[in-house]
Amino acid sequence: MSTAKKKVVAKTESSPTTNTSTSLKFYRLNEQAILPTFATKQSACFDLYANLINGEEVQYYQAIATKVLPRKVSFDINSNRSFIPINNEERMLIPLGLIADIPEGFSVRLHSRSGMAFKQGVYLTNCEGIIDSDYVDPMFAMVTNMSNVPVKIYDGDRICQGELVRCEKYTLDESDEAPTQKTDREGGFGSTGT
Repeated sequence: MSTAKKKVVAKTESSPTTNTSTSLKFYRLNEQAILPTFATKQSACFDLYANLINGEEVQYYQAIATKVLPRKVSFDINSNRSFIPINNEERMLIPLGLIADIPEGFSVRLHSRSGMAFKQGVYLTNCEGIIDSDYVDPMFAMVTNMSNVPVKIYDGDRICQGELVRCEKYTLDESDEAPTQKTDREGGFGSTGT
């Protein structure tokens, strides 16, 4: 694996009220790692890319999770790209080749890409990944193949999207009284219809 490393800064647009911007920095673990990008000028989230290096191992669970297993990244001579197959119902940690330097008071939220979920049946396993500002280790996208056929993830594929989110500070307190009804709502879990 290449040991070349590069620090990159992704800046948000300036706030119209404060005229300041927040920067989210990324450290590339190898030259092959692709930096996050915004697909359009008004994209709410940035795209994150799979960083699959031929011969390296990726961690996964089979449909019946008994223990984490390694699977080696392979090389496809037709596309000239490295890839990893994910069988149906398998869960896998896809390396992104990046470490995020998240500013204090923020977190990064990872979301499934709608195209990948709809077209290939590949979703983020935990629905939304949350990366805290004090996490300074390599980033992964935890994905599940929910289709009934194997799916190949190629190096450089847009695997998920990320969002920089401001964290509201709050306390966790015990209450001596049960909460009272605040609206005319009755129940939950479908009580307002489908």
